[in-house]
Amino acid sequence: MALNKVRKITSLYYSRPEVQKAIFDFSKNREISARYFDAFGKRPDSFQYIGDVFQMVKRGATSFHCSEELWEDPLKISTGMSEKQLNELRIGWDLVLDIDCKWFDYSKLAAKAILQVLKNHNLKNIGVKFSGSKGWHILIPWKTFPKELRGEPTKDLFPEVPRIIVNYIKFMAEKELKKILPKDFHQQFEGVDIKRGIKCMECNEIVNEYNYVTFSCKCGRGEYKKFLKGEVIKEFNCPEYKCGEKLIIKEERVYYECHKCKLNSKENPDKFSKTIEEDLFELMGLDIILVSPRHLFRMPYSLHEKTSLASVVINSDEVSDFQPKDADPLKVKVKNFLPESKKEEATELLREALDWNKESNYVEKKKFDFKPVVLKNLSEKNFPPSIQRILKGMSDGRKRALFILINLFRSVGMDKDELEKRIYGWNKENKVPLKEGYIKSQISWSYRNKIVPPPNFDKDYYKGIGIIPTEEEIRYKNPVSYVIKKSFNFDKKKSPVKEIRNFKK
Repeated sequence: MALNKVRKITSLYYSRPEVQKAIFDFSKNREISARYFDAFGKRPDSFQYIGDVFQMVKRGATSFHCSEELWEDPLKISTGMSEKQLNELRIGWDLVLDIDCKWFDYSKLAAKAILQVLKNHNLKNIGVKFSGSKGWHILIPWKTFPKELRGEPTKDLFPEVPRIIVNYIKFMAEKELKKILPKDFHQQFEGVDIKRGIKCMECNEIVNEYNYVTFSCKCGRGEYKKFLKGEVIKEFNCPEYKCGEKLIIKEERVYYECHKCKLNSKENPDKFSKTIEEDLFELMGLDIILVSPRHLFRMPYSLHEKTSLASVVINSDEVSDFQPKDADPLKVKVKNFLPESKKEEATELLREALDWNKESNYVEKKKFDFKPVVLKNLSEKNFPPSIQRILKGMSDGRKRALFILINLFRSVGMDKDELEKRIYGWNKENKVPLKEGYIKSQISWSYRNKIVPPPNFDKDYYKGIGIIPTEEEIRYKNPVSYVIKKSFNFDKKKSPVKEIRNFKK
């Protein structure tokens, strides 16, 4: 029935010049693949001319899908290419967030939460489109990311860096989602069969899921490879000398790996649980798809085979009022999914995602609980020069500065009321103050977790916000050590400074 419905409108819909142009323009430097209702066409493929879109429709294509990765020449891609070969062909990547939910009203709430996170990170030029069913695609263009990260081309840091950003956005979006959920949310989902994920029982982190594939050859050689869940299983030739025959898939099984604890289900099968605590995205069947090499997503204004609706582009402020009927393929008006973005507009998002990933990984890996040193009548003159510079107010790096101050104040035993007084006082000194709601959420989050000292002075954390630690500060390793030294005369052998100086991140 669905096939007949979509077949009736494909020729009429895709014959529209503006639809062909929207699909063709977005395909530039992307690998594309046409879908013929329930099967995909050849890969890699690309459009050479606008007319190629309708030519594929005439041959039975019902929708078009493309890569988030950008390539110098997509047709040069081949199965089995090494990471180095792919990096040489790749010229960039867009970050695409995929929201897939059974319940459309909650899908809209999830999209709004994510859009709010991006807005909080000063991202104004992003693409938003309806998936054609019940979900959304949110696009952060490649142009908005810095082209070099710590001496490496950012284009080559795929998929590692995009995955960090995706996980960070999901983490922050859950906080935003809680603010807009209806009061009876949990009651609405009682008895609902909820899709659950896999967690590591050591750190409670959601783990990566893979297909662990066993290959065999006629010559008797065996090979084992793992592929990220959803990733296309590549073809390999036998590495045995004088053989070179194509390896045959002998067995596939699920494989879990925790990126924090470095545990895997093959060596530690008892360390993984098949249920996780219900976070909001999991509870609603929502997830942001893991970024993976050569992953394809539905192109803007492509039809959806099951609904016969178009994957239409909308403005970010139109999500709340959008209804599926607004994606009627015979009524849609074409907009550009790839917005005119500002160069390196996503730098703040990238920086904070990397910091969050670094700090969250550290918290899980540290082998001891830090014991705060209670200092009474704490004087700011005993603070390190770098901290005193931060306390005078910041223009850039305010959120990272907030992280440093909260952890320093907690580490020296400052009570919560005094901490809040000092933090809010500092915020008034900032050139552009942080929102009080953001500060409140960060303080609340900190007090729900164990005390962690601020970063050591030799970390890029300070230089990244324009603070250059002095040689004296670097000798003391950590701001906590500095404050203790300046506040007390003590026997070094009995001092907690020795422990803090040995503290490494």
